[in-house]
This record gives sequence, C-alpha cells and structure tokens, in this order.
Amino acid sequence: MSLTDFLPPDLDPTLALALVGLSLVTSLITATFSLGGGTLMLVVLALAFPPAVVVPLHGAIQLGSNAGRAVVQRHHIQWSYVRWIALGAVIGTIVGGQFAKLLPEQLFTALIGLFVLISTWLPQPKIVGRSPLVQVLGGGIISALSMLVGATGPLVAVFLKAIPDRQQLVATHATLMTIQNTFKVLVFVALGFAFASYLPLLVAMIVSGFIGTSIGSRLLVKVPEVAFRWGFKLILSLVALDLLRSAIWP
Repeated sequence: MSLTDFLPPDLDPTLALALVGLSLVTSLITATFSLGGGTLMLVVLALAFPPAVVVPLHGAIQLGSNAGRAVVQRHHIQWSYVRWIALGAVIGTIVGGQFAKLLPEQLFTALIGLFVLISTWLPQPKIVGRSPLVQVLGGGIISALSMLVGATGPLVAVFLKAIPDRQQLVATHATLMTIQNTFKVLVFVALGFAFASYLPLLVAMIVSGFIGTSIGSRLLVKVPEVAFRWGFKLILSLVALDLLRSAIWP
C-alpha cells in the first residue's frame, strides 16, 4: 500500500505533502496575526484543485484549524460577540449554498481572485459591532458569501474591531469561523459533496494545522507585523492576479 492509495485521484503525493506543510504555516500565521492564513490557503487550493472542489475543502480545513485555535485560546473567547453572528451564519450558509453549484468554473475562479484583492487592499468599513441586528445581518451576509468565495475571515473581523485585547480578538474570531465552517461543511454534505475521498488528506492537514496553531499562539504578542504584512499582501495579490488571468485566459 502506497501514499497514493490514501489520496484523491490525480493528486500528486509531493503536492499533498506540500499542502500538509502549508496547513501548518497558514495556521501559524492566523494564530499569530489573527488573519491571513485562511486566504493564503484558499488561493493555493485554487491553484491545486478544480474550482468546484476548492470551497468545500477550504471549509473543512478551516473548520479544523479554527477549532484548534478556539480550543487553545478558549479562555479569551468573548461570547457576547458570538451568539448573534452565529445566528446569522446559520441562515447565510443555507441561502448561499443554493447558489454554490450554479456558478460557472471560470466565474468561480474570477470571484476568488477578485475577493482576495478586495479583502487584501480595500479599507474595511467601520461597523458598530455590538448591535445585535447588525451582527445577525452581517453574519448572514458573510456566511452566504463564504459559500461562494471561501475565505471571509477578514470580513468577520470587521465586526470584532471593538475588542481591544489581541488574544480575545483571535479567540473570538476563531470561534466564529469554527461555527461558520461547521455550517458550511454540513451544507456541502447535504448538497452531495464527496468529502470521503479527501478524508486522509484533510485529517493530515488539520493535525499539522493544530501544530501551527500551538506555535503561533505563543508568538501572538511577540512578532512585529509591519514588514510581514506588506510582503504578505504582495504575495496574495500576485496569486490573485494569476487566478484572474487563468479565468480570463484558461
């Protein structure tokens, strides 16, 4: 029995190992800087898999990664922010799931590329995060979008800007993303996505992601951000532009 017996069809073993390593790195990034790792994972998955596979796999991987981060940082979770956004997430994932299979593959790829560019470079709107109505509506809209474009962590963070403590922000954000991705995976299962053939890869990526989370949580208040964030934005933008190119000139 070889490694290929545990992998999805046509997935190169070297690429599979690279994805497992990437899961560690992206979880470390997110645990350290609150954001970024999920978007990086999204763009790499979009280069490695067909567009229709990307969002379901991304949701399952991020479910494991965020759950691990929420467990590690559980004492810092601000539950007052969680309940209303989670309610909106239930509604949003169901609504967004109705449209997830209707998009042509090229449009799907272009949407991912555009979303990465927008969430990377445009300033985030100022929103009163403590309003229950705003949180429910925001949770619903963001979760619906997540069924189409995958990584909506930067948008969820908009509603948490009022949290002054960095550890509380990371813990609360991880909890909300865990809830959102749980609903997302359940909806894709109901829609008939075959997670079983990807299960060994997903388990390996979730385990490596937990290791990255454990390391990143220790670096959370120690690592300077400015130079890293600029370089990271440039890398994300280059990959997003390549996704747009592949959508326009397949």
